[in-house]
Amino acid sequence: MRSSSRLAFVIALAVLPCYASPVRTQTAAQTQARATDAEIYANFRAWVTKLPPDAQQTDVMGRYRTVLAGEGLDAAEVDRRIRVITEQGQRLEIEMWNRVLTAPKPFFNTKPNAFLTEMIRGVKPGTALDVGMGQGRNALFLAQQGWTVTGFDPADKAVAAAQEEAKRLGVNVTTLVARDDQFDFGTERWDLVVLSYVTLRHLIPQIRQSLKPGGLAVVEAFHRDATKNQSIGSGVVYDTNELLKLFDRFRVIRYEDTEGTADFGLQNLRLVRLCAQKP
Repeated sequence: MRSSSRLAFVIALAVLPCYASPVRTQTAAQTQARATDAEIYANFRAWVTKLPPDAQQTDVMGRYRTVLAGEGLDAAEVDRRIRVITEQGQRLEIEMWNRVLTAPKPFFNTKPNAFLTEMIRGVKPGTALDVGMGQGRNALFLAQQGWTVTGFDPADKAVAAAQEEAKRLGVNVTTLVARDDQFDFGTERWDLVVLSYVTLRHLIPQIRQSLKPGGLAVVEAFHRDATKNQSIGSGVVYDTNELLKLFDRFRVIRYEDTEGTADFGLQNLRLVRLCAQKP
């Protein structure tokens, strides 16, 4: 579940599912005197993940500074919150997803993604990459099917849990604790790249280069309509036919714009799915 270097303070938002934060947020005025680092980051996260992708690249912190001032915070408190976000945001995001992904009662699907299982049925196992592997639900499934699997994620405790489960199941999975800007995708290295509820817009060139000819990219994410009644990070939200445009240099094997139970949040929402092949 995943990371980009475009904005240091939202670094994990690019690689993690960015579903609504499980940390309860409060208004700036309510928490001025007692806000913890986690509360400060949760408030920022709730705000920034509602922005469209292009807006997340344009003076985000300057705009958020204006938001905080408009909520009645004094200059010293605004400065403190900005420092927490810019200096501690990456750590706080990873800590949050470590808690989510290793929770005793998870609010996400711990079984392999159903679209992925369908798309690889009958495909000869080869080398597979799980981008933002989380606790390994997809990577472990692929390893059990005979694939040689590598997965990476910045959430270290989730990756450790994946390795423990791999040992229990008696399968091998190569895991790395890394963001996507730290991972070497390679050239013509993979027969399959799994992109399940991760930000991928900025990764299209790496994905295409790293796939072998004939290799598959399998994607599932939220449609924009899913955000009408709840907060979902824009990194894993796509407009109608956007995935088709992003993968326009691939052969599209299958594209779905449908309603179904989302792997994250476990609600019936509008989803988009894509299986595309490198020519």
